[in-house]
Amino acid sequence: MTIIYHNPRCSKSRQTLQLLEKNGIQAEIRLYLTDTPSIEELQALLSQLEIEPLTLMRTKEAIYKELGLNKESTDTERLQAMQQNPILIERPIVIHNNKAKIGRPPESVLELFK
Repeated sequence: MTIIYHNPRCSKSRQTLQLLEKNGIQAEIRLYLTDTPSIEELQALLSQLEIEPLTLMRTKEAIYKELGLNKESTDTERLQAMQQNPILIERPIVIHNNKAKIGRPPESVLELFK
């Protein structure tokens, strides 16, 4: 099973979804802005991506500064912020066979299918 954490308003997310479809890969689409991942799901994503919470965050979003987040914030604070404000989660994320990739650039997700 393949899942894409998708934001239809994001060009990279749309490009990644199109790339999957072009390659005959059917993905379950998770509209994470409305179907917000839990803290546990975010932790699983981080494990699958093999990254730290800060790397998964969109630090240029206005809400990042509004929440007082910075490089000194704890991982717990970052996870809570992403769970409560999913716009902070980098996108798109493709999960396949318990591994994940961020689609930046979109072609990077194809590594999951080799």
